[in-house]
Amino acid sequence: MKKIIEIEHLTKEYKEKKAIDDLSFNVYEGEILGLLGPNGSGKSTTINCILSLLNFQKGSIQIFGQEMTPSSYEIKKEIGVVFQEVAVFEELTVYENIDYFCGLYIKNKEQRKQLIEDAIQLVGLEQYKKFYPKQLSGGLLRRLNIACGIAHKPKLIFFDEPTVAVDPQSRNNILSGIETLRKNGATIIYTTHYMEEVEIICDRVMILDHGKIIASGTISELKKLTQIEEKVTVEILGLLEKEINKMKELQNVIDVNYQNGLLIITYKKGENNLPKLMEYFKKNKINYQKIYSERPTLNDVFLELTGKELRD
Repeated sequence: MKKIIEIEHLTKEYKEKKAIDDLSFNVYEGEILGLLGPNGSGKSTTINCILSLLNFQKGSIQIFGQEMTPSSYEIKKEIGVVFQEVAVFEELTVYENIDYFCGLYIKNKEQRKQLIEDAIQLVGLEQYKKFYPKQLSGGLLRRLNIACGIAHKPKLIFFDEPTVAVDPQSRNNILSGIETLRKNGATIIYTTHYMEEVEIICDRVMILDHGKIIASGTISELKKLTQIEEKVTVEILGLLEKEINKMKELQNVIDVNYQNGLLIITYKKGENNLPKLMEYFKKNKINYQKIYSERPTLNDVFLELTGKELRD
């Protein structure tokens, strides 16, 4: 596969702290790479170094086979960036905002006109062309922010938390738009605090912590890294501590957690864990409302590897 980004031994230090510690990885043409990590893991620093917005002490960065520097304007023309913070002009309409940002890269007005229409259609803002940002909901505003960042049809796009605090309809629209961009040939680096989004759209995931890669691979490959083989969730009221402690001694159980009427039991291996648990409840006259089993999620992997919730 063709390498779009090549990073070798990247190191960024702040006084005595290494924000990025000897980082090496590649991003390949046409993939969506999920870049994950708890706060302070080095994600933003890595992206800013790739974009040549930060200087770094050691290492090399190549994009499209060329060295990336602050003056690499030909490379930057092929890059789109959608930051978490919405950055649009309040005095310009939806159409005018997209036109302005697209115009930074595309000078031909006729060509730009078609690109603007394509961007508006991609994010579903056809009915809002003449609206001003203050007239838009939070979800529509984020769609506008995306349209401004991708209207010039870049080959490489960075999305930083594009769905924060948006309604479900806008989230689905944004994720669908990102899939469309990839289908049209874009390579995408995606950061988010929503693991379910990563599982939906990312081809490969890289987890950072303390400036280092602690895991990398497809979703299925990462799930194999966890000790958890099965997780059983039970809606149950009034469970006593002595009953919880007894469950911890059951075969194959790794952990038992009980909070707010929700019992979660994780198993390291074995078959028929759910039927055996139900039989245990029946034998010990423990009543429950609902019970279901699931395989480990990406969030389980993340928590096990970093010891932190992604939202920490």
